[in-house]
Amino acid sequence: MRVSLTRACRFYTSPITPKPSFFSPRAILNQPFSSSSSSSSHSSTPKPKTPLFLKPPKYSATLSDLKKWHNWAKALASSVRSTFADSDNGPDSSILFRELNWLVEDSLEDPSLIPQLGFQNNSQSVRLRIGLDELYGLWKQRIEKRKPFQYLVGCEHWRDLVLSVEEGVFIPRPETELMVDLVSDVLVRDNDGLRDGFWVDLGTGSGAIAIGIARVLGSKGSIIAVDLNPLAAAVAAFNAQRYGLQDIIEIRQGSWFGKLKDVEGKLSGVVSNPPYIPSDDISGLQVEVGKHEPRLALDGGVDGLDYLLHLCNGTASMLKPDKW
Repeated sequence: MRVSLTRACRFYTSPITPKPSFFSPRAILNQPFSSSSSSSSHSSTPKPKTPLFLKPPKYSATLSDLKKWHNWAKALASSVRSTFADSDNGPDSSILFRELNWLVEDSLEDPSLIPQLGFQNNSQSVRLRIGLDELYGLWKQRIEKRKPFQYLVGCEHWRDLVLSVEEGVFIPRPETELMVDLVSDVLVRDNDGLRDGFWVDLGTGSGAIAIGIARVLGSKGSIIAVDLNPLAAAVAAFNAQRYGLQDIIEIRQGSWFGKLKDVEGKLSGVVSNPPYIPSDDISGLQVEVGKHEPRLALDGGVDGLDYLLHLCNGTASMLKPDKW
């Protein structure tokens, strides 16, 4: 897990790390979601919000009015300069400019019209997925409150996936992609029984790791994704279904091993990216992280080792003999 949210690039149709792809993120993410087919067993599960780029384009504005907003937003981003970066390694103006461009792309029904924002007095009407007033409000939250960009648009690009995220759910980091690569390497070297067995992702958050591993396992494996946060469990179920993995990934809301009594001693593998930030260090994190992301996903106790030790102590009894 990385405690900074600064990113140098974002992809819509190209993978962050080139890998064989079995699913098209955009095509599958545009399929309708039915909460009734979620694998979560909780009837009161919160309903995840729809990411901006999936919302219907029910608003309209002229290109001139959109340009006026864009100029205002760019000026606001420009005023930041290196202030955030100097204070806590936050985004500088150049990163905010890129985020602004992504926000425009997600907001417009037809992003090919973006170059026309450079023309003056363009009265052409365009369809938007969000109203201009709300666009003004979102960008003020980004600059003045430093709300994470991923929460503004409701998604994060991770590997070749576009995952739904929202406030209250931990945003997956690029470094976590390495955990999926590690599992993939293990399966290539030693495929005897590992691919066919149960795997568990503890503290699944948005479901990123579970989904990544499910795509490595294919139809042979099964994954149980656990999270204490009911909103995270709902978002993970949403993401799993969006990628057609609801029959492979079972979402369970609960604390660590507490919901796994039925598979004790039967697991082929356990993966987790638990909280590991010492409690006293949370206040010194980048504002986007320390002030906005769920503390439950960050705080690892006095020395940051509370959950790491708990997982190490509990995992052995959960695994089949000689498993991973």
